[in-house]
Amino acid sequence: MFTGSIVAIVTPFKDGKFDRESFKNLVEFQISNGTDAIVPVGCTGEAATLTHDEHKEVIDYTLEIVNRRVPVIAGTGSNSTAEALELTRYAKKAGCDGALIITPYYNKPVPEGLYRHYKTIAEDVDIPILLYNVPSRTGISILPETVAKLAEIKNIVGIKEASGSLDQVSKIISLCPEDFVVLSGDDSMTLPIMAVGGKGVISVAANIVPALVKEMVHAALLGNWAEAQKMHIKLFNLFKALFIETNPIPVKGCLYLMGKINLELRMPLTPPSEKTMNELENILKQYRLIS
Repeated sequence: MFTGSIVAIVTPFKDGKFDRESFKNLVEFQISNGTDAIVPVGCTGEAATLTHDEHKEVIDYTLEIVNRRVPVIAGTGSNSTAEALELTRYAKKAGCDGALIITPYYNKPVPEGLYRHYKTIAEDVDIPILLYNVPSRTGISILPETVAKLAEIKNIVGIKEASGSLDQVSKIISLCPEDFVVLSGDDSMTLPIMAVGGKGVISVAANIVPALVKEMVHAALLGNWAEAQKMHIKLFNLFKALFIETNPIPVKGCLYLMGKINLELRMPLTPPSEKTMNELENILKQYRLIS
């Protein structure tokens, strides 16, 4: 369940509250377009500004809509080990297939602190766990040696890597068991990461082009590198456009232009600037996602 094209799905809002109707439509859009798994309440899902009750509501509603058609891997990370443990316990109890746990942000723990953080959660909650390394957001990068040490724990099964470093990815793959899964956490790095042994992506772009992201990823998984490269180049400008402002601002702007959600984000995130919206509109027209 931890290979292929996995969407980091947005959390839509309406008048400041979780928009259940739009969210259901987004999930159905993903499943009908062949997305391999769904990650709710991650960074793209604005988990940092959801209350705990909202966080749990989104998990529960995702499971209800999906109804076992694809795996659900809930974001359950926090800069507090106790809080991450509580959310991971909830994901297990609710019926999630796995948990995606970001490295603690702001605290900047040393490698031993990172090891103890993940070890504490993994030993307490019997659920498959993906580590999540995104130093641009957290201020710290998990060392490949720490990843290898954590890979010895039976239910720590892989990592979402968004460090932007192929050396980091290559070293993780060289140090970890063959069945330890490395997934790209950055759409534009998916193909390079898969070329050195990665198994897919947890994707922002899949929110708007799920079938195309899956086509690229599955071509690479099947060893059809020429087709995968063709798709990578085809999608590259879109991948970059989704990060012209802080994620998920641009992807929510795109979904709004596509008529799928309201243009609402939780402060301190703000709607896209007029300049950004014009750029997004142009890129969506190029990909024939809007007329």
